[in-house]
Amino acid sequence: MRLPTRHLLGIENLHPRDISALLDLAESYALLNRSGKTRRDVLRGRTLINLFFEDSTRTRTSFELAGKRLGADVINMSVSTSSVSKGETLLDTAATLNAMNCDLLVVRHKASGAPALLAQKVDAAVINAGDGMHEHPTQALLDALTIRRHKGTLEGLTIAICGDIAHSRVARSNILLLIAMGSQVRVVGPPTLIPSGIEQFGVSVFHDMREGLRDADIVMALRLQTERMSGGMIPSAREFFTFYGLDAAKLAVAKPDALVMHPGPMNRGVEIDSQVADDMTRSVIREQVEMGVAVRMAVLDVLARTALRNA
Repeated sequence: MRLPTRHLLGIENLHPRDISALLDLAESYALLNRSGKTRRDVLRGRTLINLFFEDSTRTRTSFELAGKRLGADVINMSVSTSSVSKGETLLDTAATLNAMNCDLLVVRHKASGAPALLAQKVDAAVINAGDGMHEHPTQALLDALTIRRHKGTLEGLTIAICGDIAHSRVARSNILLLIAMGSQVRVVGPPTLIPSGIEQFGVSVFHDMREGLRDADIVMALRLQTERMSGGMIPSAREFFTFYGLDAAKLAVAKPDALVMHPGPMNRGVEIDSQVADDMTRSVIREQVEMGVAVRMAVLDVLARTALRNA
C-alpha cells in the first residue's frame, strides 16, 4: 500500500481504504510483536528522529520502539537541551535536520500546523505525533485497531467520546477516522468543553453523561487538558468527576460488553474512576498502549516504502 502523500499529518487526508490497509498491516505487526519476533530489515540503514517539543512518554517511547524493531537508527532529540531552547526558530531547526539527511521525522509540537510546516521544508517523511489542538493521527489509528480487534468492525458501532473535547487533538482525529469508517460518534461533556459547531463533523452532542453513554459500544474518556484552558471552564475537578467522570454507575447504561478506553495519561478520580480503568473485563487501556507500537510500526513501514517508490 501507499498513502496519498509521503507524510502522515492527519486523518482528514486518508481514504477509508487507506485506513483499513494501515490497520491490516498494524494487525500483522501486533501478532508479530506478541510472537516475540522482529523485522529488522524493513528500516535498516534508515534514520528516524523523534523531535518532541512537548513532553510525552507513551507516544515517543512507542515510536522509538517501533523504529528499533524495524531496524532503524533512532535518535531522540531533547528540545530542552537543543538549540531551540536557545532561540532557534522552527525553520532553522528544519534546515538543520534536513542537513542531517534523516529519513523519517516524528514531530510533536504545541502549535497546530507545526508538523505541516516542517513537511514543506524537509526531505524526510514527517509524522504528526500531535500538534496543538489539531490532530494526533496515530492515536486515532491505534484506538481504531484496538476497537476492531474486539468488535470485528468499526462500521455501525456507537462510540461515545467523553470529557474535554474542545482541547483534544485525540478527539478530533478519532472523530474524523470513526465517521469515515461508518461509526456513530457521540461527544459528551459540559457546554464549555464542547466546540461550537462540532455537529458539522457528523457527531451527536450530549451534555448529560448517562444519556450520552446509553447503549454505547465504546466509551472513550479524555484527559482534562488544563494546560490549554483559560480559566473557568470547569468549576473544579471534583465537580467535573461528579457529573462527567466515568464511573461504574454511569458506565452501567452503556451496553453490557461496552469497552472502556483512555488515550492516557489518566487523571484517576477526575475523568475516570480507578475501578473502571482497572476492570480487565471492560478496560482496554493497556491494550491501546500495545497497539500503539504496532500502528507506529505500520506507519513507519508504509512511509519508508512510499519514499523508496518516489526516489
